[in-house]
Amino acid sequence: MTFINYASREINCKIVYYGPGLCGKTTNLQHIYDSTAPQAKGKLISLATETDRTLFFDFMPLELGTVRGFKTRFHLYTVPGQVYYDASRKLILKGVDGVVFVADSQEERMDANIESLYNLEENLAAQGYDLNQLPYVLQLNKRDLPNVVPIDELVQELRKKDEPVFEAVAMDGTGVFDTLKAVAKQVLTELRKG
Repeated sequence: MTFINYASREINCKIVYYGPGLCGKTTNLQHIYDSTAPQAKGKLISLATETDRTLFFDFMPLELGTVRGFKTRFHLYTVPGQVYYDASRKLILKGVDGVVFVADSQEERMDANIESLYNLEENLAAQGYDLNQLPYVLQLNKRDLPNVVPIDELVQELRKKDEPVFEAVAMDGTGVFDTLKAVAKQVLTELRKG
């Protein structure tokens, strides 16, 4: 649910990074934050639990231009990966404009990916959203590790619609901005329609 601030002539969009625990959601946001010019970003806020972190910051990518004379500000969030933080996940999805699903490419994490993707669909439905109608990108993270599932198998198992798919190594930034740009572009396309 996009928020328009007429006073500052800004459109505020919410993008949520979703996925199983330790898949690289936080690493994605940390890389984006560290690589964004100080004048274009807000403060990085981290809400830490015993085993997981939820990160948030907002930024205004100037290269994406304006929509009907309004600057676009993106608010990026991660959700806690562990299932027992499901109430937090639901809350963070409230008002979402776009979703990035970060999948862990390691063989032993395949079940966790599938469970988390199913959980995403459930939580979106509980908020009145349909994943098939939402700007959405699939990121296949941790491609640098030795025990990864082949790309075609991951895509076959995890792709929900015809969403863009990006290989990534969030630790070194590979694929991080490609993923963000793809979801941001979809969000802006939806805004221009409305």
